[in-house]
Amino acid sequence: MWGANEVLREGFVSVATGRQADRAPAMQWIVRRRVADHMRAGLRVPIPAAFRHRYSRTAPHRAWLDSLPALLSVAMDRWSLDLDLPRGAEPWSGHCALVFPVLHNGIRTALKIAYPYPEVLLEHHALALWDGLGAVRLLAADPQSATLLLERLDGDRSLQEAPFPTAIEVWGSVVRRISIEQGERPEWADFEHIAARAEQWTDELPASWEDLGRPFPRWLLEAALEVCQTRGAVGRRSGRDVLVHTDLHFRNIVAPLGDGWDKALAIDPQPMIGEAEFAVAPVLWNRLQDYPARNPERAVLDRVTVFCAAAGLDADRARAWSIVREVDNALSYAADPALSSDLQRSLWVASTLAGRALPGLPHPHQLSAPGSSTARR
Repeated sequence: MWGANEVLREGFVSVATGRQADRAPAMQWIVRRRVADHMRAGLRVPIPAAFRHRYSRTAPHRAWLDSLPALLSVAMDRWSLDLDLPRGAEPWSGHCALVFPVLHNGIRTALKIAYPYPEVLLEHHALALWDGLGAVRLLAADPQSATLLLERLDGDRSLQEAPFPTAIEVWGSVVRRISIEQGERPEWADFEHIAARAEQWTDELPASWEDLGRPFPRWLLEAALEVCQTRGAVGRRSGRDVLVHTDLHFRNIVAPLGDGWDKALAIDPQPMIGEAEFAVAPVLWNRLQDYPARNPERAVLDRVTVFCAAAGLDADRARAWSIVREVDNALSYAADPALSSDLQRSLWVASTLAGRALPGLPHPHQLSAPGSSTARR
């Protein structure tokens, strides 16, 4: 692997400082030149069918898919890696990225190549700040191509499959470790503040609700707006600001190779600064089958309580943030008729948390799991 000096000379990000060199334009030209060279080389990359389908719907997505062999080859050359993928096997895949098992000087590592959505472009900053404390360790990064070299974890063991009591305990432990307060390093300046996002929602949510034909009752919209007004930058009176992993669902906490759940680490952050309670919402809209058949509405509130207790968080604040996050999700889903099942899930969670479950929605066991559609979550 290149050292920090070589990384800076090439215009990449230094893991030691988290800062990008000033030669980014030159680096973009180098990357483009290397991509073109490697595309002519014709390296074949196995891509899971569902992932290929998801990224075949628009011209930019298709162009990115076509560039994957070159992106992989450039990264392999840059960091002197060997592919550690058995013949016929496919890389791990999420909604935004492929992760290839690779070897660096015989050490098992992982190469992540992501589609450059805005929420993934600051991942390397968050991982550098955590530095392996509660999150996967970043070894090197090329932000120009959204490519990261990471320590390798056990991709077959996430909290999605763990016993639920274990998931509660481990999730809480991870949140406690990654909730670091803002420091002096320059990466912090790039993160959006959750309270500022809440101020934006104050204007955006009502406008979207009207534009989409009022897809749910006004009282639920008003419940979300009340949260924005009390927790936003203007109305907020208290709270501790930390680095927040805003997509901390069960699949994004993974066990290390050969280690137990007590060493589990977070992956795939969508980092922001703000109240740690903002991170609770994804555990409410995932693992729906773990809600009981009888009175699942009570179980949603109980889930808020037990996860907050495990992480040392305020349950009322977590419930409030979860309402506004799910109302925002509902409006996003309402804009696409193909996501009607996702809309139902968000409305069930949001209205239940607000104290008045909307009538006519399916039982959570009949609701679709996040990510089961081909759309990006």
